[in-house]
Amino acid sequence: MQITDFNDFLLAARAQDEPQRLLLVFAARELPLNHTPGQKKRFEAGQGGALAPVMCVDKAVDELPDFATLARESQQTGQPWDVAFVAALPGIDGALPTAPDVERALKMMIDAVHRGAIERFLAFDADGKVLRLT
Repeated sequence: MQITDFNDFLLAARAQDEPQRLLLVFAARELPLNHTPGQKKRFEAGQGGALAPVMCVDKAVDELPDFATLARESQQTGQPWDVAFVAALPGIDGALPTAPDVERALKMMIDAVHRGAIERFLAFDADGKVLRLT
């Protein structure tokens, strides 16, 4: 299955043999503290910058019917974001992952986003479309 948007990701997660816990780390573009004038100019033009985690959440697949629901929930926080990094944490023997496992996985995701080690995650824009980040 080719994933082109967040709803495709939800379908793929629902199709797994084991129950999935969805892990989401939302990040906002920011200008690095020690930026160059060129970086500042590109950032102001809507390009470049760094991605900083601003919030995270985990959801069981059945708690999230579609991207529109996720977008509404995120807007209610008042925290703007530009990219949602997502992963699915599988359960074992029909049981969802434990709370400590979920917390540990979210912390690892947040750390990875801070370091720019995002290749293991799917990334979606604020419209729920897949992003190809380089």
